[in-house]
Amino acid sequence: MHPLVLAVMLVAILLVLVLPRKRAVVPFLLSVFFVPLGQQVVFGSLHFFVLRIIILAGCCRLIASHYCSGDELFAGGFTALDKIFIGWAISRAMCFVLLYQETSALINQFGLLIDALGGYFVLRYLIRDIEDTGLTVKVLATVAFTLGLCMTYEHFGNHNLFGILGGVGEIPAVREGKIRCQGVFQHAIIAGVFGGTLVPMFLWLWKNQSRKLLAVMGIAGAVTMVLMSASSTPVLALLAGSIGLVLWPLRARMRSIRWGIVLSLVVLALVMKAPVWFVIAHVDLVGGSSGYQRALLVDQFIRHFSDWWLLGAPNNGDWGWDMWDVQNQFVAEGEVGGLMTFGLFIALVCNVFSRLGKTRQLMAGRYEEWFIWTLGAVMFAHVAAFFGANYFDQIRIWWYAFLAIVAAVTASAADVFVPSTSGPVQYTGSELDFSTAGLGGHRPAADPMFPSF
Repeated sequence: MHPLVLAVMLVAILLVLVLPRKRAVVPFLLSVFFVPLGQQVVFGSLHFFVLRIIILAGCCRLIASHYCSGDELFAGGFTALDKIFIGWAISRAMCFVLLYQETSALINQFGLLIDALGGYFVLRYLIRDIEDTGLTVKVLATVAFTLGLCMTYEHFGNHNLFGILGGVGEIPAVREGKIRCQGVFQHAIIAGVFGGTLVPMFLWLWKNQSRKLLAVMGIAGAVTMVLMSASSTPVLALLAGSIGLVLWPLRARMRSIRWGIVLSLVVLALVMKAPVWFVIAHVDLVGGSSGYQRALLVDQFIRHFSDWWLLGAPNNGDWGWDMWDVQNQFVAEGEVGGLMTFGLFIALVCNVFSRLGKTRQLMAGRYEEWFIWTLGAVMFAHVAAFFGANYFDQIRIWWYAFLAIVAAVTASAADVFVPSTSGPVQYTGSELDFSTAGLGGHRPAADPMFPSF
C-alpha cells in the first residue's frame, strides 16, 4: 500500500466513524473513488482492499448505531428490494463455492459478500432521504469532474496519474489508434460507464438553482470520462440515460412505448437471418468495438444453458473464441451463479423499475416527480451498460449507492403520500404551501423525505 493511500484511508476511517451520519457518506465515497482497487493489505491469503476496509469501518458505525441509539437503520425499514439484493448476493456466493469446492473459493466469496452486503447496507444507512441523495450526488459530481480532468491528462500526457499510487497501469491502453483512458478504474469501459450513468443525476442537480455550477462541472466531467474511455458501451449508457430523460413528456404513455419496443424486437426476430440478439454486433459507436464478441457471448450463453443453469459454468472459455471475456453483466450473473442468481438479478432490475414507476405515479404533478423520473433514466442507462460491461471494481459502489437511493426514496414516499380518490396525490400530515419557491403544489412542513435542498 502506498504511504499516501494509507494516510487517506486512516483519515477516511476516522471521519466515517465520527462524522454525523448525514456527512459520513462524503469520506466514504471520496476514499472509494480516488483510490485504485489494487491498493490493499494482504494477510496470508486474505486481501483487504482499501474499499473493503472502508466498508468494514462503515459496518462498525452501522452496528454501533443500532445498539446505541435503537433508531431505525434504514429508510422505509426492510424493503422487498433489500430482500432481493440479499438473496442475489448469497446465491451468487453459495453457487460459486459449491461449484469449485475449494478453500480459496470460500475466501474469495466471503470477501465479495463483505463488499456487496456491507457496501449496500452501509449506503442504505447513510442515504435515507432526498437531502442525503443530494449530498451524495454533489460528491459524485466532484468525483466525476476530478476524474474527467485526470483522464484528460492521461489522454494527452499518455500517463495515468493514479498509476503512481499503484493498482492500475501507468500507460493507457491503445486500440486501433485510440487511447483508452481508465483513470482510477480497472478498465476504460468501466471508467466511461461510471461517467455515462451519472449524467441524469447531475441534470437533476442542475434543476436546483443553487447547485447549477456543481451540476455543470459534474456533467462536463462525466461526458469527458465517456469520451476519454474511447469505448462504445459508455456512449451507449450515456445515450440511454439521455433518451430516458427526453421521454419525460411521454411519461403517461410508457406502457405503449414498452409494448412498442417488444413489438419491434419481434419484427426484428422475424426479418433477421441471425437471432435478434445479434443486433448487438452492429453497435460500434467509436470504432474498433467488440460488438460481435458481445453478441456471440449472448448466443453461446443461450446455447450452453445446460452448462451453467445449476451452479454456473467453470469452463465458459471453451465455448468459443474470446468467450472468457464476459463483458455482459447478465451473462456474468448466470456464469458465476447459475439460473437462481441470474433470475434474482433480473428480479432486482425489475423491482427497481416497478418501484420507481409506482412512486412516479404517486407523485404525479409534483416537483418530486421529475426526481423519480431521473432515477428511472439512470436505471435505463445501467441496463444499457450491462450489455457491454461487467461491474467488477469500484463502480459496484456506485451501483449499490443507486439501489440504496431507490430503496430509501420509494419506501419513504409510500409512507408519506397516499392516492386521492378525488384528485391528485394527498399528504397524510400537515401541509405547507411552497408555490412561492416556483415548485407548485404542497410540501410537508416537517417531512424528513423532502427537506430543503
